[in-house]
Amino acid sequence: MQQVLSLFSGEGLAARVLRSASWLMIGYGGSQALRLAANLLMTRLLFPEAFGLMALVSVVTTGLALFSDIGVGPSIAQSKRGDDPDFLDTAWSVQVVRGFILWGMTLLLAWPIAEFYDAPELMWYLPIAGAALAINGLDPIRVETAHRHLLVGRLTALELISQAIGIGAMVLIAWWTQSVMALVLGSVIQATAFLILVWRALPGRRSRFHWERQALGELLHFGKWIFLSTAFWFLTSQGDRAILGKFVPLEVLGIYNIGFFLASFPMALGHAVNQRLMIPVYRDKPAQADPRYKRKQRQLRAGLSAFILSMLLGMACLGPWLVDVLYDDRYLHAGAMIVLISVALAPAVITMTYDQAALAAGDSRSFFVFTASRAIAQTALFLIAVMMFGLPGGIAALAGAMILAYPVMVWLARKHHVWDPRHDLGFTLLTIAIGGGAIWWHQPAIAEMIAAVS
Repeated sequence: MQQVLSLFSGEGLAARVLRSASWLMIGYGGSQALRLAANLLMTRLLFPEAFGLMALVSVVTTGLALFSDIGVGPSIAQSKRGDDPDFLDTAWSVQVVRGFILWGMTLLLAWPIAEFYDAPELMWYLPIAGAALAINGLDPIRVETAHRHLLVGRLTALELISQAIGIGAMVLIAWWTQSVMALVLGSVIQATAFLILVWRALPGRRSRFHWERQALGELLHFGKWIFLSTAFWFLTSQGDRAILGKFVPLEVLGIYNIGFFLASFPMALGHAVNQRLMIPVYRDKPAQADPRYKRKQRQLRAGLSAFILSMLLGMACLGPWLVDVLYDDRYLHAGAMIVLISVALAPAVITMTYDQAALAAGDSRSFFVFTASRAIAQTALFLIAVMMFGLPGGIAALAGAMILAYPVMVWLARKHHVWDPRHDLGFTLLTIAIGGGAIWWHQPAIAEMIAAVS
């Protein structure tokens, strides 16, 4: 035990990586546990169509955030000026202005979005949800500084506290109003709670408005490709719901949203750890500098993939049983969706650690090329598959898109000396074996779901 604990002590990179990864997993696990508890309560207080409407609200607000992201966090993480007060204050000023612009955009888009999806309620829900975007923009930049230095213990605690406050308020409002407005207001209350907590309880220098031309130039130079990358990431992360909202009833969209939430939990955890952990690792210990660094990166990559993929394939095996235990009969078909979605997301999990090597080297252009390739492939495949084969075809397209984009990922990984073909092949064979077995085992439930949503 002393030997294990000694690995976490000190200020070396390995110790900070282990501590930060542990906190990120604890924080994300706690966050998802809170989300699951809230989800279970809300499905009993509200109705499936409510989750369909909230999915459309999230598509718009997330889309606005992604279509305007210039990568303030990654810029601070990789920049040599990442601790310079002038650079940090300029980054915060950009973040604040962007947040209020996004809120204004929700006001402008509310009517056309409501007309497009034939959902008049969105006229009111979108501007209210958009307030959270402005509030998020006011978060102090020391949040990103904590991630830069892999010092996230207190930050994780504050995130969990603010989430608990938002969920508690959401449940109370839902119990009182029986309205989708509870879901909308919950996100605004959570953003407000986090802002207050980090301003008061997170140590570090206070952010202030400041514009330095050189810092702004560096942010925009690095961020121009991040901006394009996150715009395409919107298609990858939200395009399925944006398309389904036009082709399936809100009830089916709401059930799919719940199934996707449960199935994607492992992958979302992997992204949270990967984005915050791998940039400092690649930045401080580049693979081409020393064979030992490359070997340690392979070990870290294999450990992350094994951990995340085991949870993902576990969800594929247990999805229908989990839904049967936790939800009522209205959400029964979410179980079969979990099986298919979990297997479809596996290719993305296997390759998720490579792209951060480009950002760590300041190569946001290569990161954009991969993100755009995957997004275009997924959007085109998903749209065609949904039109021809319905919802099951769209789910299969999630896997097909990553397979089509894999050569671009290999190009990026080879460029930055991090490609590990044995890792990819081994975990692919494991996915085929276990994922294929899960689909075969749950074939009756899958067939029933396909018949119900067709």
